[in-house]
Amino acid sequence: MDQEKLHVAIIASPGVGHLLPVLLLANRLVIYHNITTTILAVTTQTSYLESQTLTKSSHIKIIKIPLPDTSNLLGEADSVFTRLTVIMREARHGIRSAISTMNPCPHVLIADLFACESLPIGNEFHMQKYVYVPCNAWFVALTTYLHVLDKEVEGEYVDWVKPLRIPGCRPVRREDLPDAMWDRSNRQYDEYVKMGVDFTTLSDGILTNTWKDMDPRCLDAFKCDETLRSFVKVPVYDIGPLTREVGVINLKGNKVIEWLNMQPLKSVLFVSFGSGGTLSFKQISELAWGLEMSQQRFVWVVRPPPRVGNASDGAFFSARNGSDITLDFLPEGFLTRTKELGLVIPMWAPQVDILNHGSIGGFLTHCGLNSVNESIKSGVPMIAWPLYAEQTMNATLLTEDLKVAIRPSVLPTKEVVDREEIEKMVRRLMKGEEKKAMMDNVKLLKESVKEALEVNGSSYNSMCDFINCCQMKMKSSKK
Repeated sequence: MDQEKLHVAIIASPGVGHLLPVLLLANRLVIYHNITTTILAVTTQTSYLESQTLTKSSHIKIIKIPLPDTSNLLGEADSVFTRLTVIMREARHGIRSAISTMNPCPHVLIADLFACESLPIGNEFHMQKYVYVPCNAWFVALTTYLHVLDKEVEGEYVDWVKPLRIPGCRPVRREDLPDAMWDRSNRQYDEYVKMGVDFTTLSDGILTNTWKDMDPRCLDAFKCDETLRSFVKVPVYDIGPLTREVGVINLKGNKVIEWLNMQPLKSVLFVSFGSGGTLSFKQISELAWGLEMSQQRFVWVVRPPPRVGNASDGAFFSARNGSDITLDFLPEGFLTRTKELGLVIPMWAPQVDILNHGSIGGFLTHCGLNSVNESIKSGVPMIAWPLYAEQTMNATLLTEDLKVAIRPSVLPTKEVVDREEIEKMVRRLMKGEEKKAMMDNVKLLKESVKEALEVNGSSYNSMCDFINCCQMKMKSSKK
């Protein structure tokens, strides 16, 4: 007897860093579970074109939702977090319109974390509703519990000496706080509190791009801790880590890969701060000097410093084209002195293919979860250099729990990391006594990723649980 096939629609927020996890989820649903999938991408033309190269299946349809005009709703000082929240709030009309024209209508609506306010649209079209949070479980726990902390904690969280307690989870120290919690008078804080409430009140469940061995304590708490369960009453599915695959992009003649082919095994440090990360002019100079002083081989994906201020996410809404970038912000003579030692690439490089290259021995990363997962899946230890969002939490998990990374003694967004410390960190990662232990740890974690995603692995089974739940609800609604 023919059975109606489950159809899922996923809403993606602007920016490659947010579109990518949605594309990976869609690919997983289609290729491994034969689920019809449509992506509603509220995105720029650059990110939309990126999606075309990363979507591996012709069974995934991408509908571009126009960016709404938010010029009268946002100020120059508003953070990326606030901008994304407002953009997605104003995009609801376009999302509703797109869903209304889909025939047949999808059975399930999944919203990424900035699109939660679109979930009630699912009620209008009798759709099941889920939120996709491509972050670690610890962040999900903090976010969903924040409305409680908002009532319990007086004053600023950054002035709070004791770590913030989350039932069943690792406490959150003030140096681990996401930047949305640094200033309670900032508009993004109120948006963040509301987001955490929406996760559990507007959805039927939460999907996370993580896996059992990344943060077992928090994942267990979502299932077993009675206090946390009293606040997070919907199921949490650990379905990751979903990452880009090697070889998706044609790299024939790529100068980075050709240069890496000539370098010794595990000898090169890859340096990149993700699709949105930027460093101040002073920090770029110190990083350049630190790399040079270390005398270790490197590939550095570099962006100009922000034109105004020292925003660590200054490239978030920028296009990914390095052809017109001059490197005059680097120290005088740096490129000449290091031409035999390293390679400097403006704006973008094929990160997954680089990390999987045999000559790569370490990764200096901003600790965005996409990059973290790609590094672990490639078996590459890290220097954790968090810049914004929940990246400080990722850095703590990597250095203290998983022991696959080292980090600066200061928070890079608060202080400049000087060249001497950078030199020492690079040498520690590439040549130091800790290297073998980190390599062993990341190798074990790499194997755990493979096991989690295989048939009957923890993440595979969690995805099956989610799909089975959707299918049961779909059948029930037809009766």
